[in-house]
Amino acid sequence: MTRILGIDPGSRKTGYGLIDIQRGGAVYVASGVVRIPDDPLPERLKLIFDAVSQIASQYRPEHMAVENVFMSKSAGSALKLGQARGAAIVAGTHAGLPVAEYEARKVKQAVVGNGAADKLQVQHMVKTLLRLPAAPQEDAADALAVALCHMHTMQTLIQTAGSGRSRFRRGRLTIS
Repeated sequence: MTRILGIDPGSRKTGYGLIDIQRGGAVYVASGVVRIPDDPLPERLKLIFDAVSQIASQYRPEHMAVENVFMSKSAGSALKLGQARGAAIVAGTHAGLPVAEYEARKVKQAVVGNGAADKLQVQHMVKTLLRLPAAPQEDAADALAVALCHMHTMQTLIQTAGSGRSRFRRGRLTIS
């Protein structure tokens, strides 16, 4: 079993989602949204770092996957989003996790089958793929989608490396 922590970073709201890979399929573990108060940016970044660190400590994932920064309406917004991503990534690496980064289009392609899917489509597919009773909150669904994208990427790497000749051990790909 491998546990993956997905992160949808934001300077106001950071979504997180955890899945386990069991027998090639994904099993829901937990998800939620860290709401960041309207404090100065350095304090918000510390809260993101602390929250991701606490989640990693509590759930003990073996991998972390983060959504890449996309172009936004303003350079200031993109910079803040990049800093929020950085705080989350540092928390993951501080916890000893390998961190993978995925562009939003790749995440949507992996989960919905369409790189231009909207948020409602992502929520619906996350609910369906993880057999959840209801759609998760928007940011939590995005984080779970990032984790699912990472799972698909790992499975593709294993298949590419050779049928039955590779496996993941303690979060690392081993090819024999």
